[in-house]
Amino acid sequence: MKTWTFPSIFIVALAVVGALFLLGYPLELENSNFWNNHGVFFLIFITIFPRLTLLFSSVPFGGLFWWIGFFFAPRLLVAILATLNYWQQNPVLVIIAWIVALSGETGEKTVVTRKYRRRENLFSKDAIEAEYKVKK
Repeated sequence: MKTWTFPSIFIVALAVVGALFLLGYPLELENSNFWNNHGVFFLIFITIFPRLTLLFSSVPFGGLFWWIGFFFAPRLLVAILATLNYWQQNPVLVIIAWIVALSGETGEKTVVTRKYRRRENLFSKDAIEAEYKVKK
């Protein structure tokens, strides 16, 4: 039997509220063209440096979820913003953004996990075990 904790209840409640909000106020995707607002250099920089480009470019920002995405998963934030703004005119570009986002986030997490495990293995191999006796 699963025990519900505060974070899991909060996430479920947030999903329900978000779904109800979207049912009441359907999301309208913008009908703008990416190439009218940005260029090739923007694509390169947002792919390599998503946080810096989001912070110092003309991308609209703000709100709690924007900042959560900015700190924890910037590539996913870029893909979500691309979907909202450019899906109607540039669907191929949006699909590429999602591929980069999912592979980039997964790749980063894999590299960090491998480094942590490698570091953990270094310490466990070189550890010296000793027994201690308490003197009375």
